Amino acid sequence: MTQVRLSRPAARPCARRLAGLLAVAVAVLAGCAAPDPLTPTVAATYTARPMTDGAQIIPPTNSPPPEPPLPESCGALASLRPGPQPPPGQMPPGGSLAAIAARGRLIVGVDQNTNLFSFRDPTTGTLQGFDVDLAKEVARDIFGDPTRVEFRLLTSAGRFSALENNEVDVVVHATSITCERARRVGFSTEYFRAFQRILVPQGSDITGPADLAGKRVCTFVDTTSLATVQRVAPDATILAVPDWDDCLVTMQKKQADAVSTSDSLLAGLASQDRNFRIVGPQLEAEHWGIGVNKGRDDLVRFVNGTLERIRADGTWMRLYDRWLAAPLGPIAGPPPATYRD
Repeated sequence: MTQVRLSRPAARPCARRLAGLLAVAVAVLAGCAAPDPLTPTVAATYTARPMTDGAQIIPPTNSPPPEPPLPESCGALASLRPGPQPPPGQMPPGGSLAAIAARGRLIVGVDQNTNLFSFRDPTTGTLQGFDVDLAKEVARDIFGDPTRVEFRLLTSAGRFSALENNEVDVVVHATSITCERARRVGFSTEYFRAFQRILVPQGSDITGPADLAGKRVCTFVDTTSLATVQRVAPDATILAVPDWDDCLVTMQKKQADAVSTSDSLLAGLASQDRNFRIVGPQLEAEHWGIGVNKGRDDLVRFVNGTLERIRADGTWMRLYDRWLAAPLGPIAGPPPATYRD
């Protein structure tokens, strides 16, 4: 039998023309859709990389806003005196302490982006820092176990509403005590004192607030630091971001000339990138307190009892030496307590 070899039919002229046109179209489109350049374009002196989510650009005020009253003037720094501290595991019946003991854990509002105070360790994934260890000391005095803590991550703007709605027991969130804030929530005695300064790149010609005119300064949304920048540098543009680490990234992307907040937080940023340094005089004192719901006086007194203990037994200084002595230098001791009763 004769074998018949089947062959493919020749391409029809129309199909060949269509294939050619498609090839030309693909080539043209490829030329038009060139990849974005690796180096971003420059607008003024700032790179055009995308801004951090939630960032706000606030134009210069050109005239400084009025200074708020000092917390000393309204008595905001004076807290409730601690009474006799019950032994761990023996909280008195009724009230906030009994409810926390029955729950079996202390609920603490913190953040995870404040290096040295409250940050997530990249190796272990756990929260660490001065504020985290401070919260554990309160849990130690309630339960006899510093690990009986549930940390809840809060934004700066959300920390006060979380206290008012009893979503957390306490907030340890690098929070400055102010007259306005003391009307909303209760505060412990002052547990840390910081001073606002300026962080700039190495080699910057900025040496103080007078050099910020016409510059862009990164700071935090809903913080006392923002208003301070507007007072000391009314001709500066402010880039307000939701987390402090965002300011570090903003500086690394050359989208701001400086960062301004407390020296303790700036030290946390500088420790992550040695290309930056802290400059300038101390602008304003910041008195940090632990926040509590205003109706939970028994918890305020208990927290103050913990702060009294760690001042007296050396725990506070051990925490300072562990987290802050290297970047901030030695200090004589913790800030003293002030009471109103």
